[in-house]
Amino acid sequence: MSFKLIKKDKDTKARCGVLSTAHGDTKTPVFMPVGTQATVKTLSNEDLLRSGTDIILCNAYHLYLRPGEEIIKKAGGLHQFCGWKGPILTDSGGFQIFSLATLMKASDKGVGFSSHLDGSKHFLTPEDVIRLQRSFGSDIMMPLDECVHYPCSKERAADSLRLTTKWAQRSKKEHGLNARQLLFGIIQGSTYPDLRREGIEKLLEIGFDGYAIGGVSVGEPADLIYEIVDNATEYMPEDKPRYLMGVGTPADIFEAVSMGIDMFDCVIPTRNGRSGTAFTEEGKLVLRNREFSSDFEPIDRECKCYTCANHYRAYIRHLFNTDEILGLKLVSLHNIHFYAKLMDNIRTAIKTGRFKTFKEKFLKNYNS
Repeated sequence: MSFKLIKKDKDTKARCGVLSTAHGDTKTPVFMPVGTQATVKTLSNEDLLRSGTDIILCNAYHLYLRPGEEIIKKAGGLHQFCGWKGPILTDSGGFQIFSLATLMKASDKGVGFSSHLDGSKHFLTPEDVIRLQRSFGSDIMMPLDECVHYPCSKERAADSLRLTTKWAQRSKKEHGLNARQLLFGIIQGSTYPDLRREGIEKLLEIGFDGYAIGGVSVGEPADLIYEIVDNATEYMPEDKPRYLMGVGTPADIFEAVSMGIDMFDCVIPTRNGRSGTAFTEEGKLVLRNREFSSDFEPIDRECKCYTCANHYRAYIRHLFNTDEILGLKLVSLHNIHFYAKLMDNIRTAIKTGRFKTFKEKFLKNYNS
C-alpha cells in the first residue's frame, strides 16, 4: 500500500497520483461518494461501478449504532456486508458525535454521548474507534477527533487541538504496524493558521499514511475555507495523500485541487439528487420546476450516464411531482456520474498540462 505522485501541474499546486490499498488502486484527485450506512443512498454497487466510482466512504459512528460491530464482523467485514469490492474509507464519526449525538463529555480518555437514535448512552476511547474500524476491515481509517463549530474562540480551538493530538497519538499506537489498513491523521485548529500549522507538525511527528483537513465546511464562508486549505497544504508532506473532509461543490473541488488536495467526500451530489437537483457543466438544474414539464431533453446532452441515455427531463420532473422513488435514483445516479467524470477530466487536465485552462473554462461556464 502506497501513494505515488504521477504528475504535478506547472501553474498551480494541483497533482495527480495513485493511492494503493488492500482492495485496489484509486486514482487521485478523487471524489468519494458518501455511503454513510454502508450504502450510497438509492444506488446499487453496480450503479456506482458503471458511474466510474472506485472508492466509497462509510461512517463508523452510524455503523457502530446500526447494525453494530458484531453483525458486520459475522458477515466477514464491511466489504462482505455491503458487497462492495473496492476500497472503503471509514470516517471515525467524530464529527457526527459532536453534531448529531447529545454530547455527555469529551475528555483525554475519550468521548461519552447519547445516541441520536434512541438516547442510549455510549463511551468510546480513541482505541475503541480504531478497533471498531479494524473489525470492519476498511482500507483507510480515520482517528477520533474533536470538531469545533464556527465561529470558535482561539482558546477553545487550542483546547480542541490538544485533545485531538492526544487522541491521534493513542490511535496511532493502537493501529501499530497494521499493513492492510491505512490510518490518516486529521488536522484541526479551526480558522487559526498558527494552530493548523501546529496541528500538522505534531501529526507529522506521530507519522500517518495520509493527512486530512478536518473542521471545515461547518458554517464558515467559502473564501475562509480556501484560505485554511491553502495555508495547510504549505506544510503537508508531498509524498502522502491529502484529504479535504466534507467539501464538495464543483467550484470547491477545483479550488482545492489547485491547492494540492487529492481526496474529497461530500453528501452534495446524492442529497441534491434526492431533492431533484442535477449537476451539469452549465450549473445546477432544479428539475422539479415547471419549466421542465414538457422538456424532452436529457439532463445533459453530453452525459453518457444511464439516466441521460434513457430519460427526459419532463419524465424526471413527473417522477418527483408524483413522489415516485425512481426519480431520486435517476438524479442521484446522474450526479455521481457527473462527479466521477469531472474528477477524470481534472486528472487528465493535470497530466496534459492544461489544468489551469480547464479550470478557468469550466468555472466560466458553470452557473452555481
